[in-house]
Amino acid sequence: MSGDVRLVPVAVQRTARVAMLGPATAGIRELWYVLHGYGQLAAEFIESCRALDDGTRLIVAPEALSRFYDGDVQARMHKDARVGASWMTREDRESEISDYLGYLDTLHAAMLASIGATATPSVTVLGFSQGGATAARWVASGRVNAARLVVWGSLFPPELDLADPAAPIRRAAVTQVVGTKDIFATPKIVAKETARLRDAGLPYRFVTFEGGHRLDDDTLRAL
Repeated sequence: MSGDVRLVPVAVQRTARVAMLGPATAGIRELWYVLHGYGQLAAEFIESCRALDDGTRLIVAPEALSRFYDGDVQARMHKDARVGASWMTREDRESEISDYLGYLDTLHAAMLASIGATATPSVTVLGFSQGGATAARWVASGRVNAARLVVWGSLFPPELDLADPAAPIRRAAVTQVVGTKDIFATPKIVAKETARLRDAGLPYRFVTFEGGHRLDDDTLRAL
């Protein structure tokens, strides 16, 4: 007699990939973690962050742990199919969130150890698109003591308690950035999110730029 199918979690070790720009020395003034969006890879995403690279900060782009062939079925079968990465899906959601928070915590500890700074540099966590929710969760629940959180082209995760006065996310200066032509952050969606943040009493700055669902050099420099 056959039994029921059981899904059993098994912890495994993974090798993550990280792209970096800027000097990895004890003298850096700022440490920036930039988290890519759905379907992107760390190396290509960090190229869109070059406006931050002025020699005083280290820019670190961790790559999400789940890679996939992007495109339609025929494209995915082709040897030259584009590869992207995702921070999570709805499948086994809580485990994926826990895994990437642990990954980012481990990365942060490794970066501080490798820099060897006597004084910890100011940390900014910037997340774009799907990486925006990832960044917010990390600042809210991880071991990074971020001075600033930038959520770009994204919304804050619905499960975060933004109204709690003791919430770790409130220790960071929070900025939300949205392009005026962002097809994913439409005026209606932004208005709803603004009302949510206002009702929660979360101090934050709202920044817009002329453009779509992308990073913007001038806005990066202004941040």
